[in-house]
Amino acid sequence: MNIESSVLERYSQGAETAQPSLCCAVDYDKKLLDLLPEEVIAKDYGCGDPSRYVREGDTVLDLGSGSGKICYIAAQLVGNSGQVIGVDMNDDMLALARSYQSEMAEKIGSDRVCFVKGQIQDLSTDLDAMDRYLVEHPVGNWKALSGLKSWQTRQRIDAPLINDESVDLVVSNCVLNLVDDIEKLKLMQEIFRVTKPGGRIAISDIVSDTNVPAHLKSDSELWSGCISGAMQEHDFVQAFVDAGFQAVRIDKWDVDPWQTVEGIEFRAVTVTAVKPQAKQCSDQLHEVIYTGPFAKVFDDEGVTYIRGERISVGELSYAMIADGPYQNDFVGISTQGSAPTQSCCSPAGSKQENTSENNVVSSGSSCCS
Repeated sequence: MNIESSVLERYSQGAETAQPSLCCAVDYDKKLLDLLPEEVIAKDYGCGDPSRYVREGDTVLDLGSGSGKICYIAAQLVGNSGQVIGVDMNDDMLALARSYQSEMAEKIGSDRVCFVKGQIQDLSTDLDAMDRYLVEHPVGNWKALSGLKSWQTRQRIDAPLINDESVDLVVSNCVLNLVDDIEKLKLMQEIFRVTKPGGRIAISDIVSDTNVPAHLKSDSELWSGCISGAMQEHDFVQAFVDAGFQAVRIDKWDVDPWQTVEGIEFRAVTVTAVKPQAKQCSDQLHEVIYTGPFAKVFDDEGVTYIRGERISVGELSYAMIADGPYQNDFVGISTQGSAPTQSCCSPAGSKQENTSENNVVSSGSSCCS
């Protein structure tokens, strides 16, 4: 089975005629939908609303942008100082999304959306540029193929489709499951590559409660229908952790399965996460208190927090707590101006005991990454 061909064919059909079976029921902000053309809404296929994580001024990248619905919603939220980039490999979907760019630019006051052709597991290769190259240099023999590979290597370095660390928020709506399993690791690495330090992701996708067996994975109809390529729910979350993201969280979980196939439940989830910041090392420490409800927890850097007890942390951990994804679970106590009790620049990975027997100060990558 050629997964890519089956996905392209299915979504080309979806660009021509609405395919209700490809999407879950999702509640979007009606005010944000009012400006959108009806065709963009009708031919969008998703399982969540990652646009609700968009902030004013963001540069947003939408993986598998399809008809452009999430992009055009996000464009209303980023404001004049923001930018939205949609990436898709399907010519018919790109044509549909691009056909409304001028109309939407007039409605929202500026042209802040662009659509580019690429694979979401390879955000460096510009497929529009490759198409132009192939017109002038058809590949009919080994020498021509070698020339194409050389051109692609240069293009990826000199003019990547999406630059390293250039995106504030990466969103996706029911598209990661369409990528071949052997390329999903590369997909996660690419998402991490293009996200800015301190940037975020909000990924809505379909997951399964158990691993999908081989005979279902070989069914092209189920694969292009967002079923066979679904990752097992824990594996999906862990993939973002393995890629390097922190504060990975299942922010939305559909209790009722979207579909059940051979006893396997497939449901929509939305996962959020943050790419760690890399700041200059500072000796300044801050105190925080974990408020509960659990007796103790530890973060992605291995720092243990005991409920109700103060612990000293470095700048990066404090940023995650004071104004980041952990802020609802902690009290942050700035200690600016006070003498530090420990340098955050101890050898990476080392840990030292705090004044409390149970408290541990991490002096590894949490402040010296």
